Amino acid sequence: MANHLQEIVLASASPRRRELLAQVGINVQVVPSTADETLLPGETPEEHVVRLSCAKALEVAGRQDQTGHWFIGSDTVVVRDQVVLGKPGDATEAASMLSSLSGRSHRVITGYAVYDRFSNRTLSAAVVTRVYFKDLTTREIEGYIATGEPFDKAGAYAIQGIGAFMVHSIAGSYTNVVGLPLCEVIAALEELGAVELFEHPD
Repeated sequence: MANHLQEIVLASASPRRRELLAQVGINVQVVPSTADETLLPGETPEEHVVRLSCAKALEVAGRQDQTGHWFIGSDTVVVRDQVVLGKPGDATEAASMLSSLSGRSHRVITGYAVYDRFSNRTLSAAVVTRVYFKDLTTREIEGYIATGEPFDKAGAYAIQGIGAFMVHSIAGSYTNVVGLPLCEVIAALEELGAVELFEHPD
């Protein structure tokens, strides 16, 4: 993997997004964004995550003292019956979310934006994965909540963690559910000249 070390900035505090990029050899600066994440009236989940992804990338790139050439913004939501599920505030809310997902499917929608500070060009989109949960017992829900894993996760679960036991199957991108659609993000980075996945032999 050829990339411009420290020239790519991840505008996110998510360790999962950084780990996914590192998995394919892309090293990034991590600079969390302070962009407002409020859902706007009438905004679809897809519109919301793309707008936020762009806002995060541009907010960090716009800081006067911030170094870097390419900026990656991303945002993930879990949607059940057109209802956006955020991070649970407490155990009761986590239990309610997990009960509502039990034995059925929901969508995980992740937006991404890759902004090139020097060309002022942004590539962005939303990627959707459908996730199918098995039927969960009360004991399983209570036990999973007791691990503490659900509390900083949209939809109250982590597919890459203990929460994998609940996922019967998925239709779409796995990395999208973790928090960053790697296939699409790498394609955007390549198009903008930030990385070359496999160097050409001399």
